[in-house]
Amino acid sequence: LFVESVVKQNPDVETEIIDPKIVDVKYDGNNNELKNPEYFEKTLSADGFIIVSPEYNHGIPGSLKRLLDIEYNNYNYKPVFMVGGSDGPWGGVRIIEALIPILKCLKMIVLHSDIQFPNVDKQFDANGDILDKKYIERVNKSLKELIWMSEVMKKARIEKK
Repeated sequence: LFVESVVKQNPDVETEIIDPKIVDVKYDGNNNELKNPEYFEKTLSADGFIIVSPEYNHGIPGSLKRLLDIEYNNYNYKPVFMVGGSDGPWGGVRIIEALIPILKCLKMIVLHSDIQFPNVDKQFDANGDILDKKYIERVNKSLKELIWMSEVMKKARIEKK
């Protein structure tokens, strides 16, 4: 929610949280492929992505991997930056590293400016507010790069057609 709150302060960005655990994915009945028409439309219309996820046993939650797998073409040539978190000192580095080859396979443009939250349970106060205000600056820096690359890649995708 912290990342979303920072992103929503930018009037040039439309954002929506999609929780992989609650997206209903079913077989399409034709090709026996997993699909969700609503999610398909969201990924098709998106110009860029932010993936925020905890580490799960040093890797990727299965629900996130499933969403990445079902809309391969909709991710092509779209930028993404990642935010990882863990309750230990690594701060989501492992999920970010595990995601890179998957995102490259999806032909996504993986941005350099990822963000890690080590000891995530100690990063926020009782109200859920971030303690280290430098994280706001980090999210804004990553967002600025995402917006720029989204505009560049959108133009390139249009010209490619």
